[in-house]
Amino acid sequence: MVFSSVFFLFRFLPIFVVCYFVAPKRMKNLVLLLASLVFYAWGEPVYVLLMLFSTMVDYVHGRAIGFFRRRGRKNAARCFLASSVTINLAILCLFKYSDFVIRNLNALFHAQLPLWNLPLPIGISFYTFQTMSYTIDVYRGQAKIQKNLLDFAVFVTMFPQLIAGPIVKYTDVQDDLGAHRATMEDISRGCKRFIIGLAKKVLIANNIGALWESVNGMDFGSLSVLAAWLGAVAFAFQIYFDFSGYSDMAIGLGACLGFRFPENFRYPYVSRSVTEFWRRWHITLSQWFRDNVYIPLGGNRKGLAKQIRNILLVWVLTGIWHGAGWNFLLWGLWFALFLILEKMGLGNVLERLPKILGRLYAAFVVLIGWVLFAVESREGILAYLWAMFGGNGVGLLDGNALYLLGEYAVLLTAALVISTPLFFRLCQSFRESRTGYGIAVYRFAEKVVPALLLLASIAYVVEASYNPFLYFRF
Repeated sequence: MVFSSVFFLFRFLPIFVVCYFVAPKRMKNLVLLLASLVFYAWGEPVYVLLMLFSTMVDYVHGRAIGFFRRRGRKNAARCFLASSVTINLAILCLFKYSDFVIRNLNALFHAQLPLWNLPLPIGISFYTFQTMSYTIDVYRGQAKIQKNLLDFAVFVTMFPQLIAGPIVKYTDVQDDLGAHRATMEDISRGCKRFIIGLAKKVLIANNIGALWESVNGMDFGSLSVLAAWLGAVAFAFQIYFDFSGYSDMAIGLGACLGFRFPENFRYPYVSRSVTEFWRRWHITLSQWFRDNVYIPLGGNRKGLAKQIRNILLVWVLTGIWHGAGWNFLLWGLWFALFLILEKMGLGNVLERLPKILGRLYAAFVVLIGWVLFAVESREGILAYLWAMFGGNGVGLLDGNALYLLGEYAVLLTAALVISTPLFFRLCQSFRESRTGYGIAVYRFAEKVVPALLLLASIAYVVEASYNPFLYFRF
């Protein structure tokens, strides 16, 4: 079940909203839990048991860690923390990486080891990291111990952000789990945020994704330079509007229910460096690795050599977190290279350069990175990169490239503008205007634009085929 589907928008969500707001306060978490289990089971009923097992593991381990911490038995608490992390990572590795490892062992040693052929549970990377963050924070004394199993299960399974984040730490929602203090202002703001996310997904991401599919379906050896770069730009916009759209919808739904989920994107494509890009893109994942891997290893406090080691380890893990494929590992190492270069002095150079040059540099690195991310085979990656730089001899442009550019010029321009803070700043200027005209325009647009976006999105959803979010596979 996806947010941008007729079934979710016109059946599941209305029924849930009625049940949730009619239920007395003490029953709201039960309604939310049951709805979340139905939401997840709609596509993968068997794997609900896996998610519930993961929930129980970290609930029990959290209680045990808290028990031993209060009694000053740090070694026992540390053992339970290690047990929690081991079980979570073992589950994640079994379902996500076992076939990849066996396949490569077979190729390396010419063996015949049987594959597990286990379907990947949707969202397993997200909810596994979320539950692990709870036991880690309890061990550090940064999170309260949750003794109520129902409340903890709601934290893990909340359907608004269950499948593709943002990765919510327990400390983000611990005060909201029993409060249910959604005001009319929260609901209004949440509905607008949900509509914006829906529009990003169905009006921009799905449509511009068709450009990437067109280029990706061609023989890479026959791509002109323009066609190859158009494809890379199209995928960059598709994954941004797809993923940030889901995050907006999750944050909006959370606000309607009285939860404050963290932001996951802050206009990443205006970044002037790779370091800045990763402060703006998938913020909750970057923070998770920073808090639970980079800083515990010493961060940047133990000299340049260890800082480089820490960056490499974090980005190897970030790469393989996204998927069991060599391209994801290469993608992680690609960003690690530039993050290390920026730590070694390139960042200082970028600070002194004109902003446009920094943005062009960051855009170049990110676009090459998206090619590594999107093209799965090593041969395909090399062929695509070769085409981007004219190595295949086709030339700068051809008829196909000009046709695609003409077809998608308006959409590409719109995506470029909307991916910057321009509209936000324009709205801010009208809202803060001291003239009656400016305030009137803002109040009119505040009511009319969301309604128009919702109508356009619904019209598209009704006509469109099933099109899940890209990050569902992670």
